[in-house]
Amino acid sequence: MPLLPILRFPDPRLKTPAVPVEKLDDSIRRLARDMAETMYEAPGIGLAATQVDVHKRLIVIDASETRDQLLVLVNPELVESDGVQFCEEGCLSVPGIYDKVERAEHVVVRYLDLSGQTQTIAADGLLAVCLQHEMDHLQGKVFVEHLSLLKQMRIKAKLLKQSRITA
Repeated sequence: MPLLPILRFPDPRLKTPAVPVEKLDDSIRRLARDMAETMYEAPGIGLAATQVDVHKRLIVIDASETRDQLLVLVNPELVESDGVQFCEEGCLSVPGIYDKVERAEHVVVRYLDLSGQTQTIAADGLLAVCLQHEMDHLQGKVFVEHLSLLKQMRIKAKLLKQSRITA
């Protein structure tokens, strides 16, 4: 049961933009499986490859209550967004921190599935938030960067204190 180590904010590697997946091969499929296992075990509802220090455009998401609707998106791109919603977000890379973030209410994302077929997903609510959150990671952005500088400083201080306690 491979569990991948998840980078923690403010690790500078989280700021590395992901590059497109050029070749959908067994290594990408294995990475997607390992990421899904890591996400479920954490537990979380989404994980971007950037968070496990692999800087490729790959995300896994399962926002279902039953935890049996895994989405694997390779090279996702936002093709449409509208509306506004505020949703409390958390992140596996920012453990224990939650805050409201403004996101589009409805999104359409185009991506490749693991067989290399182009797919499109339209989403709203929690799934729309999760898609935007994980795609931010692929651009080197963590959800706390949507917050005020004061809140960002407080979060960094809190996480630094937590890391000293557990070290």
